[in-house]
Amino acid sequence: MAGLYVHIPFCVSRCIYCGFYSTVGIDKRDEYLDALQKEIEIRNEYLNEDINTIYIGGGTPSALSNKQLERLFRIIGKFVEEKNKCRITENKEFEFTIECNPNDLDDEKIDLLRESLVNRVSIGVQTFDDSRLKFIKRRHNSAQAKEVFRKLRKAGFGNISIDLMFGFPNQTIDEWGKDIDEAIGLQPEHLSVYSLMIEEGTPLYNLVAAGKVKEIDEEESLAMYKLLCKKMEENGYEHYEISNFAKHGCHSRHNSSYWRDIPYMGIGAAAHSYDGLSRQWNISDLNKYIDEIGKGKVSFEREIIDETTHFNDIITTATRTAEGISLEKIKREFGEKYLNNLMNEAKKHIANGMLEIADNNLRLTKEGVFISDSIMSDLIYI
Repeated sequence: MAGLYVHIPFCVSRCIYCGFYSTVGIDKRDEYLDALQKEIEIRNEYLNEDINTIYIGGGTPSALSNKQLERLFRIIGKFVEEKNKCRITENKEFEFTIECNPNDLDDEKIDLLRESLVNRVSIGVQTFDDSRLKFIKRRHNSAQAKEVFRKLRKAGFGNISIDLMFGFPNQTIDEWGKDIDEAIGLQPEHLSVYSLMIEEGTPLYNLVAAGKVKEIDEEESLAMYKLLCKKMEENGYEHYEISNFAKHGCHSRHNSSYWRDIPYMGIGAAAHSYDGLSRQWNISDLNKYIDEIGKGKVSFEREIIDETTHFNDIITTATRTAEGISLEKIKREFGEKYLNNLMNEAKKHIANGMLEIADNNLRLTKEGVFISDSIMSDLIYI
């Protein structure tokens, strides 16, 4: 099993917090699709495994026109079906996700998605507070987000994810609680929830640096996260990864592959790939990416992963999940030296109730989740 990630870097406008590679130069969309198709042809043999999940992210994939989306779906579908030697619809476990902005999804585009192979939609809501949506330069409002959710549901989508953020400047815990309640009220199958990050080079970073807005402190942020965990549990959502919650059976299979050391191929500008032995990432420049592909080559950087790096990658990803770290996998793939080091470092956290062993997995307890970063830093092999 493996995953395919497709990066669509186009945005009509950029949010003030966004640190992902994107561009507002949407005039290059058709040329970019040409390049994506060519990259798939060039890298056809990158993965040996069948592809079981597809994720189209960005940027803003829904910024593509309907005609361009149709073409993208054809490119992806043809590649996957030829590689897997079977029709996608024959695989009941297949997951095909696309990220969308609420204001891009008119009735025609929703119909297009429903008639395609897409079976999971991730909506970038971020907040249901209109003043904050305006502050972070989102193009939709709260009413549009709710209406689009209802239209997707009416169209037959039974697997919808919502993205939320917390920790906005001047946000109170009561306001955050209202955001959570608004999201739960829609009954999505999945929620991805992140603390607002102040990343260098973004307009938000410049506002904070100039003293025009104040970053929320860690204590307030932790209180908001604890409230999130409490409300999600009370409403029947499984906290299956530090930032992700799902109804039973609705975990994101694609994202779970990242946390379970499963290979994936990323195509497009700035897309990352992992084959189990190395990581590589495409050039983060739209024009250069298109030009290089036109010459028949993919411009990327690669990191060969040594044993210790691989071990540490597994620790820092698996620890984030409710399953935790498979001790059997560590022993089988890395041997007694790494297993013993892991357990020696874990002892104090087990003793103070932050880690536990269940089903031969080392995992965070409910209390340990709140200090996960410090626990991970102790468990990695130095």
